[in-house]
Amino acid sequence: QVQLVESGGGLVQPGGSLRLSCVASRSIFRVVDMGWYRQAPGKQRELVAQISTGGWTNYVESVKGRFTISRDYAKNTVYLQMNSLTPEDTAVYYCNRDPPIATDWGQGTQVTVSS
Repeated sequence: QVQLVESGGGLVQPGGSLRLSCVASRSIFRVVDMGWYRQAPGKQRELVAQISTGGWTNYVESVKGRFTISRDYAKNTVYLQMNSLTPEDTAVYYCNRDPPIATDWGQGTQVTVSS
């Protein structure tokens, strides 16, 4: 099991940007694929961005061209840069392995996009 702590969320106006961070309690990013997930009110949690150990990235269609996933091995951190945010991006954002490990879910970080 690994502890994952997300941060960087907040309230932002439509069109704004946020950068989310996910710090792992131990170095895992060289050996596991990682993902950013989100859960909006009344909806199921969905995978929005993936990064493989080899650096391959993939995004759900709704965020392509706006979100960028990256990682810093030295800091045991995975990032999600989110630009051109819309109200539809409002959700709690989580990081986890890809595919996710049930016992690794953290508290997430709330992102609210509203004017």
